[in-house]
Amino acid sequence: MTENMPNPCLICDSMAASYIRAKGADACVVGADRVCANGDTANKIGTFQLSIIAKEMGVDFFVASPFTTLDVDLESGDMIEIEERPPGEMLDSSGAPKGMSCWNPAFDVTPADYITGIITEKGVLRKGADGKFDVKGFVAKHS
Repeated sequence: MTENMPNPCLICDSMAASYIRAKGADACVVGADRVCANGDTANKIGTFQLSIIAKEMGVDFFVASPFTTLDVDLESGDMIEIEERPPGEMLDSSGAPKGMSCWNPAFDVTPADYITGIITEKGVLRKGADGKFDVKGFVAKHS
């Protein structure tokens, strides 16, 4: 609301598909902890699934991130080590049976193919005619 976005609405990530189908959406905007040279983006777990929903439903998917998170030394999201959180964070409060296995990553990587644009305080980075982000060029221009 402080950014004067038209009709902002905060929802939980697990309701995104139902919300878009019921009410529609002009865009989906998420944050990022790191943006790679090819535009792949690491963010809190669940961001990748939101990008898939947005793409499937024809909604633009933007990453809003500080300029300082653009990391041109990382070529792609494959180079990002994903932290795994302790299983107890989920198991201790879930009522799961003793011995249940658990996978609890803190982050996921959204491939650049699912991202419409990357919003920074220096401007919006969009894909070129080749369908790819030029993060290195954007950083060089604005540094």
